[in-house]
Amino acid sequence: MRPVAETPTEPADYAAISVAFGSLLAAVATSSRGREPIPRDELVPLAAATFSLSRLLVHDKVESWLREPFIDEQGGGKRPKGRRMRFAVGELLSCTRCMGAWSALALVGLRLHSPAAARTVTTVLAASAGNDALQAGFSLLISRANAQAAVADVSSPAAGATRRAA
Repeated sequence: MRPVAETPTEPADYAAISVAFGSLLAAVATSSRGREPIPRDELVPLAAATFSLSRLLVHDKVESWLREPFIDEQGGGKRPKGRRMRFAVGELLSCTRCMGAWSALALVGLRLHSPAAARTVTTVLAASAGNDALQAGFSLLISRANAQAAVADVSSPAAGATRRAA
């Protein structure tokens, strides 16, 4: 991430985003007084759901309509558009770690105020995160198997004989 001095923003732009987050956090904390705390056993599914929601917002094509006013996604990269607040929001929407905090706030707020709906949302998003992990693991295994097969083909005596015969 580039320093503020190297972006078309002002510190006040980031301060406004911080104030918005802090205000929402304070509102959730205040409105949750007297409610049952979230049990520890729900933290892992909430973390997985947070990962999945932030990844969805930052990377998935289906949410490009949300990013489009703030991010230029031409040429395979992502660059924030405009200047000042628009640019700062573009930076936020292009960072999964940054969106993770906002996603966590939304999911925790939902969990505190509508537990049944939150469990459904969290379950779907956590299952999606599990799918991502399994897909990544499968891709890694296939990649390693293909690399080993390529090395075996190059180093096997039969492959050398085939190349000499050609």
